[in-house]
Amino acid sequence: MDAQGQTLTGAGVTMVDRTRPRDEEFAAYMQARQPSLLRTAYLLTGDRHSAEDLVQTALAKLYLSWDKVQKRDSIDGYVRRIMVNENNSLWRRGWKKREYATDDLPDDDHVTDEYDEGQRAAVWAVVQTLPRKARAVVVLRYYEQLSEAETADILGISVGTVKSQASRALATLRERAPHHLNPLNHEEER
Repeated sequence: MDAQGQTLTGAGVTMVDRTRPRDEEFAAYMQARQPSLLRTAYLLTGDRHSAEDLVQTALAKLYLSWDKVQKRDSIDGYVRRIMVNENNSLWRRGWKKREYATDDLPDDDHVTDEYDEGQRAAVWAVVQTLPRKARAVVVLRYYEQLSEAETADILGISVGTVKSQASRALATLRERAPHHLNPLNHEEER
């Protein structure tokens, strides 16, 4: 192998390292999209550490399939699909039940949101009460701002199912939202 890692030689045979451009392309994608994917994963899991694990698993699976992804403009949808599927199957895994807490704290390099008098936390607490599938629809439709068709494609369900899940989830959120956060209560006061 030369200093650039471009060629391998041995027994009179020269081979070109074709994985380098692939790795560079994947690294560029990962660097550009990881914060957005982490946000989506957090919204799906409700826990920062589980979200980081979910993103890591999704990116590992994407890397293994990088050459198979034909349409580079649909990679985000492909990764979101991986994350939703992985999140839905996590509870089935036996190793998840063998995790335990430790006294060692991880590095504290997190971003702090702007002060909003607890409204975001209150809204998110209500969103977390939704069932997994309904929460996935809400996250993809309203947090990720995907269309009904894109959401349906990622979740592998029909557009009609997305509409009905979103409608029921929003009705549930309106019911469960604290009085001061419910937009319908503000209309009644006018």
